[in-house]
Amino acid sequence: MQPIYFIIILLLMIVFSAIKILREYERGVIFLLGKFYKVKGPGIIIVIPGVQKIVKVSLRTVVMDVPPQDIITKDNVTVKVNAVVYFRVLDPRKAIIEVEDFLYATSQICQTTLRSILGQSQLDDLLSNREEINNHLQKVIDEQTEPWGIKVANVEVKNVDLPQEMQRALAKQAEAERERRAKVIHSLGEYEAAAKIGDAADIINQHPPALQLRFLQTMLDISTDKATTTFFPLPIELFGPFLRETDSKGNNNPGTA
Repeated sequence: MQPIYFIIILLLMIVFSAIKILREYERGVIFLLGKFYKVKGPGIIIVIPGVQKIVKVSLRTVVMDVPPQDIITKDNVTVKVNAVVYFRVLDPRKAIIEVEDFLYATSQICQTTLRSILGQSQLDDLLSNREEINNHLQKVIDEQTEPWGIKVANVEVKNVDLPQEMQRALAKQAEAERERRAKVIHSLGEYEAAAKIGDAADIINQHPPALQLRFLQTMLDISTDKATTTFFPLPIELFGPFLRETDSKGNNNPGTA
């Protein structure tokens, strides 16, 4: 009876070892006597022990953190940049057969591409055109990993660490730019104010009583400040003969300054 029990236990162990359960996001690459057979899953699959071998592959999106890389930009500025890459396996067969370790290979491709692409960019582009650089990185990395059955969905440059000297230089540049804008805005305000004053002078010249009304309004504005100010208003018409006489003298002597 003991050999029978032993055989039963051995058969049960073989049956249990042959049954594999794959989750919804997993696929099994089956090899038959060392040769590729098929891709199975998800659910329950049967693998013949000793004859077939299964390699599980996850189809979920992998978030890979690219270590910080020392990069010299096109304008000879040394920066340290790190990034994050989002990718997933589309073809489990290629991911297992075409490359030894697709996770490690993808990581190395991301690091070398990051150094290569950012080394061809200016520092200003790296700081301001981040979205364009991310799209370029995603396109280049996706083209290199496509033969492995991997789809790179997105690449994001996370941090750009600048030396302290460069940070101070950028701060001075930003301060100078703000001062330039302030001077331009101030000059534009002076220009518009001068234009408006010229328009007001033309209107007063066409309507002389407007100057007297403006004078009275100024008196009213000053009197509201609770200051002891005494005004002696004089009609402007009193100075009319003097102004006409001065004008006539100037016309009679055109050579006088």
